Amino acid sequence: MKTLDYLHLNEAKVTHVVSALNQLLADFQVHYTNLRGFHWDIKGHGFFVLHSKFEDLYNDVAEKVDEIAERILMLGSAPENKFSEYLKVAKVKEISGISCGSEAVDHILETYNYLIDAERKLIELANEAHDDVTADLMTGYLKEQEKMVWMLVAFSTKSCVK
Repeated sequence: MKTLDYLHLNEAKVTHVVSALNQLLADFQVHYTNLRGFHWDIKGHGFFVLHSKFEDLYNDVAEKVDEIAERILMLGSAPENKFSEYLKVAKVKEISGISCGSEAVDHILETYNYLIDAERKLIELANEAHDDVTADLMTGYLKEQEKMVWMLVAFSTKSCVK
């Protein structure tokens, strides 16, 4: 018996979920690398706050990368593990040389914009496949990311004029 038989999931229906998870894995891997670069390159006003926050963010993304890869395995497939392959399919693009905090935050917000949309679509695919676990995983990501978007927008507000 296959793992999916024990999970009571239909292989044909799960194929689309696995494909979307592989896409998300590639995007999260590039996002992780971008966050590491922001952490290393940040300078100027807000350095102490952002240097620490970027580390928190990339540690969180590293955990999510592992969760996504393990979910792909649970669904009977194999996750990609070569960065060269991630770069071929990732919609999140590599960014380097950003030392300005507000510019880094803007890039992170753009990435969250994309990831949140992709995760919502993945929830729909998971629901169609009756894959509650993947849908729940994505819902948890959304909960965290929506709060982080709110906080980053509040942080990046240019003025406090009423």
